[in-house]
Amino acid sequence: MGDTLLFHDGNRALQDAFRSRPIADRLEAVTMHTQFTEGDRTFVEGSIYFFLATADAEGRPDVSFKGGPAGFVRVTGPTELTFPDYDGNGMFKSLGNLGVNPNVGLLFIAMHGRPRRIRVNGTARVSRDDALLGETVGAQLMVRVDVRAIFPNCPRYIPSMQLVEESPFVPRAGAELNEPGWKSDDAFCDVIHPRAETFRG
Repeated sequence: MGDTLLFHDGNRALQDAFRSRPIADRLEAVTMHTQFTEGDRTFVEGSIYFFLATADAEGRPDVSFKGGPAGFVRVTGPTELTFPDYDGNGMFKSLGNLGVNPNVGLLFIAMHGRPRRIRVNGTARVSRDDALLGETVGAQLMVRVDVRAIFPNCPRYIPSMQLVEESPFVPRAGAELNEPGWKSDDAFCDVIHPRAETFRG
């Protein structure tokens, strides 16, 4: 990307076509950073969801929603954050992509209270024996992201929404695993993977 962490020739071509290169450069200079600030940490660790963008070895993209209790994403170093992988549908679309292409984009967004969003770009690694697994209820894997760039975005198009309640499926200490109803459907119940059966008790 030459002398910029955020922009490549495709970005530059459109910036030049719409005469936005000066503001793009100013935004990168003023808002982009490579280490988490205390404000970043507070926002990230207070989030109960984020969106994770990955791509396979051929560059074909995928995006997924990741949710959990406040604190499920942790800033574990000045340039590192860590989050758990919880039991899902077993397809491992996002984490499977990381095995062949470690580049990731994370979008943290607040739609209630003061609208806000932060984007985090970097590279990720997945672990089955991370030290945090033992202290993260419901985690089957941990993902650590080495950060390349952190930058906020203008929140003007974020709608104002009210949070009614957190997901009842989020793993919690002392609570039995709450399985979604679709896993009991005739089309799927005979192929529920062993981990889910173990948590059924």
